[in-house]
Amino acid sequence: MSDPAIELNCVTLKLGARRVLDSVSFVINKGEFIGVLGPNGAGKTTLMRMLLGLSPLARGRIRIFKKPVTPGNTAIGYMPQVRNTSIARHLSARDFIACAIDGNRWGITLSRRKKRKTVDDVLAIVGALSLADRPFVELSGGERQRLLLAQCLLGQPELLLLDEPLISLDLKHQACVVELVKRVQRKLGITVLFSAHELNPLLHVIDRVLYLGNGLAELGTVDEVITPQVLSRLYSGAPIDVIRLAGRIFVMFGGVEIEKCPHLHDYTCGYNDQHRIGS
Repeated sequence: MSDPAIELNCVTLKLGARRVLDSVSFVINKGEFIGVLGPNGAGKTTLMRMLLGLSPLARGRIRIFKKPVTPGNTAIGYMPQVRNTSIARHLSARDFIACAIDGNRWGITLSRRKKRKTVDDVLAIVGALSLADRPFVELSGGERQRLLLAQCLLGQPELLLLDEPLISLDLKHQACVVELVKRVQRKLGITVLFSAHELNPLLHVIDRVLYLGNGLAELGTVDEVITPQVLSRLYSGAPIDVIRLAGRIFVMFGGVEIEKCPHLHDYTCGYNDQHRIGS
């Protein structure tokens, strides 16, 4: 039997009056690479904040490596969706990583050997030692993502929470980031939750997919979760089609790919509470 990394038991989480998660239960095992998907507002970011102990539960129980959720858990490395790197414009890549060791103390010197070695170790893991002395401002989006991932690894975490790391990257750099995260996961034997707007960049690396929507969560293999029946339930009863073509999966609504239907992502297509399954 696999060792659990994350356990949710009848978890309900609210934002105001809205139930982002409604009595959700699932188990993610150690060493799994999980793709986290779902429409806008489904709770992908909120789920990660909940695992970090930053979003209190209305009901239920969560365990991380068999322990209660606590803020500041060093077993978790987190890359937030909103990443303000403007202050790093005048730093080298190495200084950018080093500043995370002591929290808000930007511009930190690297005179202490141990601190420098720690920084170089995480740069090596993500294949970014060649970037160490380059100004952060000169780096590409993909190179900056390498550094952000390196920051996540400073505390030697057992669980990585990556919130939309592919945002604003072109297809080439998206593929590079996905492959990098997979290599790091294999090298370190860690558990990864990788949230994304679109499934296809993750298809060849994930073990299972966690799809959120309508207050629900479905966890399983791609074949188990990415089906018209399951996704229609997660999209508030909207009629969803799944098309597989040339090794890619297209999730469709009314003949339009879901990713090109932002009004459905925002739950304003008319399939709202009055169309919920069971209502």
